[in-house]
Formats: sequence, C-alpha cells, structure tokens
Amino acid sequence: MQATSGNLSASTVDPPAAGPRPLLVYDGDCGFCAYWARYWNKLTGDAVDYRPYQDVAAQYPAIPVSDFQRAVQFFASDGRRASAAEASFLTLSHARGKGIWLALYRKLPGFAALSEWAYALIAAHRSAFYRVSLMLWGRDYEPPRHDLVSFLFLRLFGLIYLSAFISFAVQALGLIGSHGILPLAELVDAIGSRAGVERFYLMPMVFWWNAGDFAIQAVCWAGVGLSLLLIFNLLPRLSLILLFVFYLSLLYGGQTFMTYQWDTFLLEAGFLALFLSFATVPGIWLLRWLLFRFLFMSGVVKLLSGDPNWWNLTALSYHFVTEPLPTPLAWYAAHLPPSVLIVGTAGTFVVELLLPFLIFCPRRLRFAAAVGILLLQSSILITGNYNWFNLQTMLLCLPLIDDAALRKILPQRLIGRLPVRAKPYTPHKAITVFVGALALLIVLCSLVEMDERFGGDPPALAKGIDRLIEPLHIVSSYGLFAVMTTQRDEIVIEGSNDGVEWRAYEFRYKPGELARRPRWNIPYQPRLDWQMWFAALDDPRRLPWFSRFLAALLENAPAVTALLEKNPFPDKPPVYVRAQFYEYTYTGSEEKAKGLWWDRRSLGLYFPAVRLKGE
Repeated sequence: MQATSGNLSASTVDPPAAGPRPLLVYDGDCGFCAYWARYWNKLTGDAVDYRPYQDVAAQYPAIPVSDFQRAVQFFASDGRRASAAEASFLTLSHARGKGIWLALYRKLPGFAALSEWAYALIAAHRSAFYRVSLMLWGRDYEPPRHDLVSFLFLRLFGLIYLSAFISFAVQALGLIGSHGILPLAELVDAIGSRAGVERFYLMPMVFWWNAGDFAIQAVCWAGVGLSLLLIFNLLPRLSLILLFVFYLSLLYGGQTFMTYQWDTFLLEAGFLALFLSFATVPGIWLLRWLLFRFLFMSGVVKLLSGDPNWWNLTALSYHFVTEPLPTPLAWYAAHLPPSVLIVGTAGTFVVELLLPFLIFCPRRLRFAAAVGILLLQSSILITGNYNWFNLQTMLLCLPLIDDAALRKILPQRLIGRLPVRAKPYTPHKAITVFVGALALLIVLCSLVEMDERFGGDPPALAKGIDRLIEPLHIVSSYGLFAVMTTQRDEIVIEGSNDGVEWRAYEFRYKPGELARRPRWNIPYQPRLDWQMWFAALDDPRRLPWFSRFLAALLENAPAVTALLEKNPFPDKPPVYVRAQFYEYTYTGSEEKAKGLWWDRRSLGLYFPAVRLKGE
C-alpha cells in the first residue's frame, strides 16, 4: 500500500495545475471505495471533490494506475498528494468535528503506522468489508442527523415530566403538607436552625424561602405548566431549566417519599435533555451513555449481589408475585412454566449485560439494541406498575436511531408538520466549549459512580469532583432488583373504636382485599402504596414516617386519608389503629375463577395497637 509519510508532501510527479478544491480519487470499480466515497461526499459537502480514477487517471500520467487501484489518492488545492490512510484523514478533516483523526495521525506516536496497517488490511479484503458495511450501516448510508430525533425526544420527555409532576401534585399535601405525614415545614425549620448558607448547597431547593402548602402546590403545578410548554415547544430551554430546579426541590422536599431511583433517573435525563437543546451531538451521546449505564449497572449488581436466584436463573419465578405493584397480567406471568421463566431471566441478563455495548456500535447494531431494550421494558411495563420509569427508559432508545430511520417509521404527513430544522444547527463556539467541558465532567463523575457501585476505589481527586456536584443529582448510580424478594409480605392497617372489632383501611393500588384485581396505574406513582411495600421489608421502629402515618389516621387527617382507597371511619376517627402482617400469594386457576386473586396467611402483628396520647 503506497502512502506518503508524515505530513502532506509534494508528489514526485507533475500534477495538473492546482484546482479550487481538494480532490479525492478512488477506485470506481470497487464497491467498498464507492460506498465510502459517497458517504464522505455527503459529510464534507462542497469542501472536497470526489472522482473515480477511471475518469481522471489520464490527467496524472506520472502516477501508475496500480497506485490508484491500491489506495485512494488525495490532491490538495496546491497540488500536493497523499494516499491511503493519510488521504482518508485529510479528506475527513474537511468535515466538521472530524479533524481529530488527522491530528492523531500526525501527532500521536504509532497512530500513523497502525492506521496504514489497518488501511492495507481493509484494502486487501474490500469485498468482505463492503458486505460488512452494508450489513452494519445500510445501502444508502448518509451522515447521521438527529434534529428530528431531538425534537421528538424533547416533546415526549415533556410528557414524562408532566406525569411526574401531576403524580406528586395530587399527593403532595398528604405526604409533605402541613397536615401530611412528613411536613416539609418541619424539615426546613429543623435544618435551617442548625445550618447556615451551606444548606442551599447541601439541599438545593426553592423551599428554603417558603415551605408552606401553597409553595408546595405552586412548585408542583408550575412543573405541570412548564411540562406543557416543553411539550408544545414553547420556551423549551427555559422550561427545561425550571423543570430541573423544581423537580430537584421536590426530590429534597419529598424526603422519604422521593428516594427512588426513577426520581434521580428523571433528573439526570432532564439535565441531559437541556444539553440536547443546545448541542445535539453531545446531547445524543450523553443520553446514550446514560442508557448504557442504567442498563449495564442494573445487570452487574444482580451478579455482584451473589443472590442465588439470579445466578440460577429462577428470579422471575418470584418476581411477578413479589414486585411492589403488579398489574393484572402479572398473575398470568407468575403461572408460566418454570422453563419459560428461566429463559426470561436469562433474556434479562442478555439485554442488561450484552446489548448495552451495542449502543456504541454502528447504526444497525444500535437498532438491534433498541429493539431488545424495548422488548424487555415492554414486558416489565405490562406486568408491573413502575409509573413513568419504563416509559422513560423506552424513550431513551430514541437517540439510538437517526433521522433517516425515523422518517421510515413515522408517517410523512406527520413529519411534514413538525418544525424541524432543514439544515444542521451549529452552536456558537463558546457554547461548544462549555458543553464539551461539562460533558467530560459528567462522563468522569459517572465513571466514578460506576466504579464505586462495583466495589472499586476511584482516585481521591475524581471522588472529590463527584462529591462536589453530587447535591445536583446530574449523575447518579443505578442498579435495580439487585436482590430478588422471594416472599410477598403485606401490611394491613386496621382501626377500631373498642379494641375488639377491627376494620381495615384499603389502599388504592397495593394488594389488600383478596378478591380485588391488581390495578393499572402507569404513569401515576402512588408513593404511599410504594412506601408500604418497602416498609414490609423493614422494622417499623426504624421508620419514623410509619408511626406518623398511623397518628394521622387516628386524627382522620383529610389530606392523608385522601391517599387511601377506603377510610372505614369517614365520620369519626378510630380510637385505636394497628398493623397486621400477612404473606400474600397468588391463587390458583380454580380460586381465580371464583373471583379470588390473592391468598394470604397471617404472620402476626407488624405494629401493635396504639392510640393518641390523652385519648
């Protein structure tokens, strides 16, 4: 393979007079060469001219035809020539953002030799690599654009935000209002009395200025309004900034009820969505990186936990029974043959541990990853109520495809109505530099989070940087269902006026009455119902919110009882309340035919009978 060494040098032949544009000459009879010449032509536009040697070789009589057949030839505007890998990088240097390859070729020791070796290998097997190119990128591959993808992602992400804000808004007063389970004002007063200005950094939230009921509702419903603005593409950047600020405030203000991974997952995706609105390419790659981390970490923690149910592939034999809020279809999934559930568990590992690496591969492999992820998330979505969590994960598959693929999926009439840019957007240089620096910071901190999650010990400086931005939750650690729960324990709260006759409180979504069918609540997030599932796994003495919840029931606090499906004491509060403990299991087919979905056996008391002081 012939190639000039070092920088572009003068040819030993006498080329024609210099033209107005550089020229790349390739073998027109080579399918591989023509394929990538067409792609580079679209990439560089009018900056470079492209010609097959069959058309222009006569203009270069001093260059043997065999040279044109062995390698591409690049002629600069001043007549100087380069070939092979160097010619390729010189051509790419005329495309925005691709000059890094020429810089590496010229300045990184060993890179030039490695590049020329790789070029020679590919050139010797052009037919095979042409078939690979068609398989990985498609026949009509063109430089990927993500303007349509970005536009749709931001609009749909507005729906995710809308679900989250409405979901919390209708529960907020019962959870953290002045007469709720964990009043936010008490938290603000307690921390404010012993912390100075550092509280604004340690717990960044707008509630430091006002933590009353009106402020809580104002933040929630302002988030709803901003979500609608984002959906309809009105002031999208300002909306994204304020949505992040308000949801971060709710994350801290929500206390125990806002400690779930999907809340930090939403915040991180929301911050990257803001990225996307300023710089499409970095935003796309950071969203892909988030999806990779979320999936891969979820798979790895299952293995690192040492849980035998994951290692022996029996986890799904328990999952559909023990998951927090099953859907009606979970009953049917739980009764699938054990062999099917084993295959499903293995498939989960394939999607979480292997497919994430395809996210960084050529486009068709990314498409395959998206399909696999969507299948897994759809299966989870129809069998378990995980609010907007699965919907957000599915939305993160959108950046795995490009505008060309999306145009083949969506109706052309719809695409024609979307206000998408006709030409690629080029951000200001200052924005590019700032976005690049912030992207590097996010990648660094996410690597620290992953390393620590997997038991590593990152460098002190890296950990210090990560801790510095930790309060903002723009980078988080993930890992779902590391240990599989094998028994479904449920808490049933009862009230009584005499300590003899007890009546049960009914929650809206968690299992209670044996004949009540599991309900759908996607994308709604019933936080008290979820908290009760976690409480069943813990000692009530370590859960201050639980005793306060019981106290609120003894007072018949309207904001709290509104969170329930049924209050058996609507007119006058009970004198006593207690919490019974049961193990719940699904019924068999015969019992279900009679209308019973659940069976249960008593495990005793979870919390003894209590009454208000002075009663």
